[in-house]
Amino acid sequence: MGERPLGAARAVVIVLLAVVAILADVLAPFPFAEMHLVDRLGEPSATYLLGTDQLGRDVLSRLVYGARTSLGVGFAATVLSTLVALLVGGVAGFVGGKLDILVQRFVDAWMSFPGLLLLLTIITIVGQGILQIIVVLGVTSGIGNSRVIRSAVIGIKENAYFESARAIGGTAWQTLRRHVWPNITAPVIVVFSITIGGIIIAEASLSFLGFGLPTTVPSWGGMLSREGRQFMEMAPRLAMWPGVALTVVVYCLNMFGDAVRDLLDPRLRGSGSGAAGLGTGGMSARAIEGARRALQKADRST
Repeated sequence: MGERPLGAARAVVIVLLAVVAILADVLAPFPFAEMHLVDRLGEPSATYLLGTDQLGRDVLSRLVYGARTSLGVGFAATVLSTLVALLVGGVAGFVGGKLDILVQRFVDAWMSFPGLLLLLTIITIVGQGILQIIVVLGVTSGIGNSRVIRSAVIGIKENAYFESARAIGGTAWQTLRRHVWPNITAPVIVVFSITIGGIIIAEASLSFLGFGLPTTVPSWGGMLSREGRQFMEMAPRLAMWPGVALTVVVYCLNMFGDAVRDLLDPRLRGSGSGAAGLGTGGMSARAIEGARRALQKADRST
């Protein structure tokens, strides 16, 4: 990350937020559901640093516990999304043929539906809960991300070492383990780092619309939907703080994902601004391929 100092700074912010989420029981001044009815809608003070909501619950404590919920759901759903993308896209790209065509037509049909409408429909069928949210968000986003993994696998199949492994009698499992999986690590990491921010926003959107986590579970989207929306004019800070938390987390995750992509993508490596550099490390993949073909043509002509 030395070449991407801003990405490193955002990674530090993400790590700090993860520590806050893990240590929520220790860092939160009060339990997230503890009510102080005498101090309802209280202004920020030494006791309540960010004030209280309509039930006298400490806003800071609910933000801290909401970080655990948002980051936990986001991480778990992103892991599931990556596994689904590897399974669907990896198998389709590796096997190819009619299976690949069938899978891609299914993915195209799936992606044609509006994302939020699709999520609302599925949640209505399976019900609300943390496990349901994780599974629905993970599977739905994984199907879309499978196209990236499929493209990476197809690119590997065009290399000479892949054909050599097939020619010497290597089994499909050996080829996957030795030649495919190690070479798609970079796109998998990029997909993971970019997907988690979108999943956190999707969970907050579902909670805001009342289709997300139960009301007993503190979440930033739920805070925006309930006390934030109901008391917007009387106490706008109830909507401001969870909104700021969502903005900071998603921004840092997205920028960190961009930095990881720039470091792992050979077309973007070698330039501090993200553009291709002048050295070999900054050459685009298309330029390298063109140079290789030109050399082969020159060899054949001689």
